[in-house]
Amino acid sequence: MTVREINFDGIIGPSHNYAGLSSGNLASKRNAGAISYPRAAALQGIEKMRGNLRLGLKQGIFLPHWRPDGAWLAQLGTDIGGAEPHLRAAAMSASSMWAANAATVSPASDTADGRTHLTIANLVTMPHRSHEWPQTLAQLQVAFSAKDVFAVHPPIPAPFGDEGAANHMRLSDRHDEAGVEIFVYGQSGGLFPARQHIEASKAVARRHRLDPARTIFARQSDEAIDAGAFHNDVVAVANETVLFAHEHAFADRATFYDALREAMPSVCIIEVPAAEVSLADAIRSYLFNAQLVTLPEGGMALVVPTEARATPRVWRWLEALIAGNGPIRRIIPVDIRQSMANGGGPACLRLRVVADPADIDPRFLVDEARLDRIAAVIAEYWPEQIDPSSLDDTRLIARIEQSWLTLVDHLQLSGDLIP
Repeated sequence: MTVREINFDGIIGPSHNYAGLSSGNLASKRNAGAISYPRAAALQGIEKMRGNLRLGLKQGIFLPHWRPDGAWLAQLGTDIGGAEPHLRAAAMSASSMWAANAATVSPASDTADGRTHLTIANLVTMPHRSHEWPQTLAQLQVAFSAKDVFAVHPPIPAPFGDEGAANHMRLSDRHDEAGVEIFVYGQSGGLFPARQHIEASKAVARRHRLDPARTIFARQSDEAIDAGAFHNDVVAVANETVLFAHEHAFADRATFYDALREAMPSVCIIEVPAAEVSLADAIRSYLFNAQLVTLPEGGMALVVPTEARATPRVWRWLEALIAGNGPIRRIIPVDIRQSMANGGGPACLRLRVVADPADIDPRFLVDEARLDRIAAVIAEYWPEQIDPSSLDDTRLIARIEQSWLTLVDHLQLSGDLIP
């Protein structure tokens, strides 16, 4: 058995648009009403995946969701033609592209039954995301169907908000060894809603049958949430023995760091001081919403959006980090500007799963040749641009639906995923 970390990226869907639906997500609100470019967005995502493959990483995909979500609108007593604009926009949202919110994942080495556990996120805090879970569950049940290896759980029930891996970190000396799992939750009362509830995090830990001695619950700071860090992965990221975080990421960082060092003495905490990189700069550049990955040749790379390079104080800090010859050896900028304009960086686009690739449905795994074929479908079928005021255009809707059907048929998943 060959256990590896696999990055599953969400393919950016043909309905990608800027309707500004996400409260607390500053980029989403800032670009509300702007023209989006779904074809360019999806191809940028494909190039990001190519970059991972060229680093020697294992790469998977999740498909866009069927849009518009007519079943959800029907539950609300309407349809895409008759829905009020805010409901129409929610039904057309392509936000499932951010695979970090698909589920929380605990690898087999951490769980009492020796299976990899995945709990689908309920995303109940935001209406446009609250109806994602049925299609996410359907995909993950196909991709991880080996029940002796995987346990795929439905969402935690409302009202306990759960936003998946975006509020979960895992540290271990090796990916395939028992680790320490960290659940980061928020508290309401500030400028923006706290999307991750502690009760949801505790429920996921119980479901996954984690060792309480190797499970930590840490509260995200109100300051970070109010600054626009709507998920923990906007201010912190972890990989193997490294925690990379902003000074103001956690409400009581001293207590959290002490608990982490006790559970895992080998941990290396790299904290970025607020005096050198402000929360505003960290969130504008998505410095921490990066993929921190282990390279096959040793050492780690930080895959950051190009916005990090365009933010001088952030880039200077990263250059100093590399010069220090610590565990992070390379900084790799990627162009995902269409995703960034809606508030999602490299970390948002991927869900990490530690497993044997042979246990996963091969239709969800890709190499460069397969990405070439997917890119060809996107280039031919995805809309070039979308004005969010035109989401009721029947020609646009027909094109979005045909784009999805063509991709799913190309990937030979029509029999499993047709809504």
